[in-house]
Amino acid sequence: MRGHAQGVLCLFALIGLAQQAPTNQEKEYEADGPKTIVELQQFRQTSSIHIKSRGGKEGVATLINLNPGINAWFLLKVAWAGDIASHGELALHLENPEPHARKLFLDEKFPAGLVIADGKDRYACDLFGGDALEQAKASQQIYAPLCEGRVYLRNAATGHRTNLEAATEFLREHVWGGEKIIDLGHVLMGEMNRETGKMEAAARGQAAGAQGDVPLPASIDSKYAGRTLTSGNLGIDLGGAERTGMIPGAWYPAAGNTGVYVSIVQPNLIDPAILESYKATVNNLDSVEASALCYLIAFDLDQFELEYALGTEHPKVDWSEHTLAQMRNPALPGPDGIGNVSPLIATGLVSPQDVPRTVATFTGGFKRAHGAFEYGDLALKNHGSHYGFIENGVVLSKLQPGLATILVLDDGSMEMKTWADADNRLLPRIKDARQNGVPIIELNETSHAPIPGKLVNRWGPGNWSGSADEKLRTMRAGAAFQVNRNATNHGRRFLIYAVFSDATPSAMARIFQAYRCDYAMLLDMNALEHTYLALYRRSGSQLLVDHLLKGMSEVDKSASGELVPRFLGYPDNRDFFYLMRRNGKEVRP
Repeated sequence: MRGHAQGVLCLFALIGLAQQAPTNQEKEYEADGPKTIVELQQFRQTSSIHIKSRGGKEGVATLINLNPGINAWFLLKVAWAGDIASHGELALHLENPEPHARKLFLDEKFPAGLVIADGKDRYACDLFGGDALEQAKASQQIYAPLCEGRVYLRNAATGHRTNLEAATEFLREHVWGGEKIIDLGHVLMGEMNRETGKMEAAARGQAAGAQGDVPLPASIDSKYAGRTLTSGNLGIDLGGAERTGMIPGAWYPAAGNTGVYVSIVQPNLIDPAILESYKATVNNLDSVEASALCYLIAFDLDQFELEYALGTEHPKVDWSEHTLAQMRNPALPGPDGIGNVSPLIATGLVSPQDVPRTVATFTGGFKRAHGAFEYGDLALKNHGSHYGFIENGVVLSKLQPGLATILVLDDGSMEMKTWADADNRLLPRIKDARQNGVPIIELNETSHAPIPGKLVNRWGPGNWSGSADEKLRTMRAGAAFQVNRNATNHGRRFLIYAVFSDATPSAMARIFQAYRCDYAMLLDMNALEHTYLALYRRSGSQLLVDHLLKGMSEVDKSASGELVPRFLGYPDNRDFFYLMRRNGKEVRP
C-alpha cells in the first residue's frame, strides 16, 4: 500500500508540472542538443488529469496537442500507478480527422476518457475505464477508429518496398563498393527509361489543346507550329489526343477529372531564345537529353488542395551520409537532436477521411541518406543543411534556409519558395512542408520572368545526385508552381508535376522556363517508382487508376484481379504527396 500511495503522489506531482505554463518550449526547439520529438514541437499544448479505471486503478493521462494551430496530431500518454516501473508510460499517436471543426481535450469531470467538442456538441469518450485503447492498439488497422470514429489511433505498419529498393539497400549496406555499383545502375537505368516522341503533321481540325483558365502553354520554336507529338507511354486518358498526337507544350484536359491537364514536350522543341538564355548557370543540352520526352500534369489549385505524408521508413531523421565530419555532432543522433520520430507513427498511407476526395498521389523527395550537402556553401551551414519536412503541423526535421521548399498553410493554400530565416514566422501556420535541394527556377520579381537557380549547373553544391563522376542525366521528377496571370477574375494557380525521361537539371530548367513557371524544384529520380504519379477516377464503387507513364502501374499491387494503388491502398516506405478535391467533393468523372 505504501508503494502504491507514493506512486499516486508522484502521479499527482506530474499533473502539477504538466499544467504549468510552458516557458521554455522555444528554447527546447532551438537548442543544439539531444531532444525528444515532443521537445521539437515549440507550439505544443499539454494538459493532464487524474484518471481511474473501472477496477479502481489510479493514474494520470496527458494529452499533447503537437501544434494547436493545425490541431491534427496528438500524443496521448497514460501512466498507471504501480505500472510505471514494470511497463513504463503508454504513448499513443492520435489523429483528429476534422481539425477545423473538432477539438480534443481532457476534463477532470470526465476522468474515464477524452472529451471531443464538435461545434456546440460535446462527446465524452471512455478511453481509460475499459480496454478501448488496448483493443485499438492490438488491432490490425493502421488507422484504428476510437470514440465511434471521431478519432484515429495510428498504428505502426510495414511499408512496401519494391525489388529495386530492396536490392539497392542491400548493396549500400552489405556490399563493399556497393555505392559505385548503384551509381552505375543509375546511369544504365537513366538510359533505359529514355523516350523520344514521334513528330507528325497535325491532322486537319486538330484541337489546339485546352483553352481558357488553364495552365500557360510552353513557348515552342515556331518552326514546329502545326506539328504534333505522340508518345506510346502516356497512361492518362485525354479523350483520344494521347493516341492521335498532342501539340507540343499545349495542355489537354484529363478525362474524368476536371481541373487536371496534361502536356508533353521535348527540350529541342523549345523556343531558341529560352535555350540561349542564362548560359552561365545552365549547361548546353546534348542531343540525347534534348530529344528526351518530358511528361507534365497540372492541377488547378482553385479546385485541389495538397497534402504530404511520410513513408513508414523514409525520409529518416538521423544523419545523412553526405554530412561532413566537421558538421556532425557526435553527441546528437541526428541534426535536429532526434534519431527517430517515435512515439509518433508514420503510416505511408493516405488517411481514411481523405481517401474519398483524393485525386492523385506522387512520390516525395530524397531519402535522408542523400538529403544533405557534401559540397558547397550549404554543406558548411546548419549541420550540412539536411532537407526538412513537416506533416500535419508537426516538425519532423527543421526547415533549413537556402533550400527549395513546397509548403501548405493552415488555410489550404500552397506555396513554393526558397526558405529563409525570416520564414520561420510561418511555422505555426504550416500544415505540411517538404524541402529537396535548391531551386531549379525562381521568379524575377521585377520582370515576373522565370530565372534558373544559380546552382542548376553545379553538381556538388546543388546536390543534384547522379553518379560520382557527375553523369547527371537520368530519369528525374520535379514540381513547379505556375500562375496564369492572363486568366479571368484573378491569377490562376497551378501545381505542375513533371517526369523527365532522361535529363540533367539543366534540361529541367529549360522546360520549366518554357512553361513560364514561377518556381520549380527537383523531387526524386532514377526509376519509375521514384517518379511515380497515379491519377484516380471513380465510377460508382469502381476506382479507376491512370498513371502518368504506363510503366508506373507495375509499382502497384493487385488483389483478386483488381489494381491496388500505392499510397492509397497499402502503406509504402517512401514519403509522398497527394491532392484532394476542395470543399469536401468526392472524385467523380
